[in-house]
Amino acid sequence: MSKFFSAISDGWWMFYSTFWALVLGFSISGAIQAFGSRAAIAKQLGDHKPVSVIKASFFGAISSSCSYAASSAAKSLFNKGADFTTSMIFMFASTNLVIELGLVLFVLLGWQFALAEFIGGAIMIVLLTLLLPRFATQPLTQQTASMESSSAVRSSTWHDAAGFTIGDIKMIRYELMVGFLIAGLADRLVPISWWHALFLQGHGFLATLENAFIAPVIACISFVCSVGNIPLGAGLWSAGISFGGTISFIFADLLSLPLILIYRKYYGVKFTYRLVAVFWLTMSVAGLVTEAIFKALNILPSHSSTMLMARMGSFGNNRTTWLNAIACLVAIGLIALYLTRDKSDNSPFAIDPICGMQVNKADAIHTYKHEGKTYYFCAPGCLESFARNPTLT
Repeated sequence: MSKFFSAISDGWWMFYSTFWALVLGFSISGAIQAFGSRAAIAKQLGDHKPVSVIKASFFGAISSSCSYAASSAAKSLFNKGADFTTSMIFMFASTNLVIELGLVLFVLLGWQFALAEFIGGAIMIVLLTLLLPRFATQPLTQQTASMESSSAVRSSTWHDAAGFTIGDIKMIRYELMVGFLIAGLADRLVPISWWHALFLQGHGFLATLENAFIAPVIACISFVCSVGNIPLGAGLWSAGISFGGTISFIFADLLSLPLILIYRKYYGVKFTYRLVAVFWLTMSVAGLVTEAIFKALNILPSHSSTMLMARMGSFGNNRTTWLNAIACLVAIGLIALYLTRDKSDNSPFAIDPICGMQVNKADAIHTYKHEGKTYYFCAPGCLESFARNPTLT
């Protein structure tokens, strides 16, 4: 029992160390989502030429980091006329090039991992641009959605931005909690010998190759995605997994099993097989190439100097405590804005009744009518949960 409580303690201190980074990152993301237009973005992503790829990467990088929201946003862009490859690039950028992930990586693992997120993310985008049009050709299920007229759209407010911030946090709250808890459990309860048996060590390039390709499989079965997989990745790094393998694991948040099931609903079973294969190859190769680049530049972090426990915060007169205090004040302001937002039927935004995420009605592709009222959902899983028993919400 003492090890179990130590594991919970480790998870708590990891969360405490990253709280300010999470609040800052999600606040910026919420503002960008509120004042951006997905329909306008889709018009600029009609092909997968270099300019469109750069735009998709940029728009994705300034959007939400939630993997479920990213998959839904990519499908929405595709439905509105965006090219499939650029839609997938948008999805990858939404989960691997966003600010909050870089901040959490910096706090838990150091600047090398934060830098690797962006270098590896760029490598994945190049690989997707080359591979997707050849091995996962555009699905035939695209249905161009009608655009809402500009006269029906009011200007977004900071209340709307707070709605996206709080909604994103509510959406991935379980992933965050599970991620920190599993990281603590992995650190305290899983024997190092078990990790060494699963991930090869001391075999040169063979070990690096095996680590990079097995890590996405662990990400798939861990059911942890979005920012939640970073603390677990930190735990794997502390257990001795290679730098490239850790990066591949962090990149593989889009291969979580629940997300694969969503892809199957969106694009069909056969197409999903090819899509997952391309994703797996892309994530693994990106981890390998990123490690090779860092090794060539002689900036690879060492396990001895970047141990997870050494980076945890503590109460007291230190930087983490003061940053968290400021983050608490920001969080209180966001909650106040969220509670006083426009909740009328005329609002352009709705709240997903299952997960609590804020959804733009004009962009929503998952809707359900019940007793004369239309409900909006961020992903098909939420819609199905609601449809099974609408009276529970």
